[in-house]
Amino acid sequence: MFQIYNTTTARQTILKRPPVGDITPSPTLLKGIERVFGEPLPIETAISRILQEIRVRGAEAVIDWTEKIDGVRLTSLKVPQADIDAAYETIPDDLRQALHFAADRIRQFHEKQPRLSWMDWRPDGGALGQMVRPIERVGVYAPGGTAPYPSTLLMCAIPAQVAGVSEIIVTTPSGRTDTIAPVLLAAAKVAEVSAVYRIGGAQAVGAMAYGVDSLPKVDKIVGPGNIFVTLAKRQVFGLVDIDGLPGPTETLVVADEHADPAIVAADLLAQAEHDTLSAAILVTPSQTLAEAVQAEIGHQLESLSRIEIIQESLPNQSGAVVCTDLNEAVELSNLYAPEHLCLHVQNPFELVGKVTNAGGVFLGEHAYEVLGDYTAGPTHVMPTMGTARFASPLSVRDFTKIISVFGLSEAEAQAISPAAQRIAEAEGLDAHAMAVKKRKTT
Repeated sequence: MFQIYNTTTARQTILKRPPVGDITPSPTLLKGIERVFGEPLPIETAISRILQEIRVRGAEAVIDWTEKIDGVRLTSLKVPQADIDAAYETIPDDLRQALHFAADRIRQFHEKQPRLSWMDWRPDGGALGQMVRPIERVGVYAPGGTAPYPSTLLMCAIPAQVAGVSEIIVTTPSGRTDTIAPVLLAAAKVAEVSAVYRIGGAQAVGAMAYGVDSLPKVDKIVGPGNIFVTLAKRQVFGLVDIDGLPGPTETLVVADEHADPAIVAADLLAQAEHDTLSAAILVTPSQTLAEAVQAEIGHQLESLSRIEIIQESLPNQSGAVVCTDLNEAVELSNLYAPEHLCLHVQNPFELVGKVTNAGGVFLGEHAYEVLGDYTAGPTHVMPTMGTARFASPLSVRDFTKIISVFGLSEAEAQAISPAAQRIAEAEGLDAHAMAVKKRKTT
């Protein structure tokens, strides 16, 4: 189930991934599309159809498509504040305290991030600079399908709040039972979001992008979801901003011969249980450790409640890679560009400087990835599918925009105008050149 590979085979199998969004739908998913739409359709076409109807018909289309997909007809989209307050009081005290504890650490981490405007004042009275301003309205998609994720709601909403976003809207699916997990609503109260709507899937993305009923159009959509959510975000990008196209979660553990195989196995299984497409990879120069981890995974797996999901994810995208040394291990990790990189080595600080591509780096067995999911502080919304080569974890800067400031004195304008005129003429833009000529004083 959890195979051991050499580096050559690994490069052609578990370390090789398709482009972002290029995911082949499962037969089950394709059958579901045919059932809902009455005909076989490519998933992109199906999503486009949903979005187009929401753009034209608004809330009515959201309700209709939710009924077709989930089998429940919503009577209202917005969750009453009284329900959110009641959920907050209903959950166990220790869980409520844990949500506040996590929220406080997330807020403290993000409050340290710089978000400063600046102005270069010139002696002649001019100025050039940038003004940093928060985005006005943000939509957060909080997954609620196979399991509710209050942590994701906190990880998305709190950085937006720290950035100064004035309105934070949450959408989350209520599923076939038309109910939202109380812990998710409690997290919404802890994060002090503006409103929660019981909408999921592509319908939620369309509702936030176009605005429906009492849900106003947002400026940016953040938060992970299933393939329908991800591809719907890609289709509305440009009308609104998005945080990226998150794929299934992934963890790569670099470990030496000193690593504890039981702990390494536990960390890999913690990611494999997320989704059947999750990736949990060990890279180590120790054949002995690889075999010990393989055995531990088989042993620990039997006691886990999501064993069926793990049994499907491990054989496909996961496994152990036995390499030459730790330098090659980091090289392979940089090639893979994992969402989570865990350094289970004796001296992690000696390796961290060699890391160039990763969403987050976890140094040693005490700084383990599960703490990053909940209470460490940095957001767990991080780049996947190799996009860590150019993308970053969600942060305060994702909820701000930069406005350039042009304040030129007459003397500076006259000094730089000849070069501007010459470039405009080279581009064949006569009106641009004329705008310069009209201002020339000599």
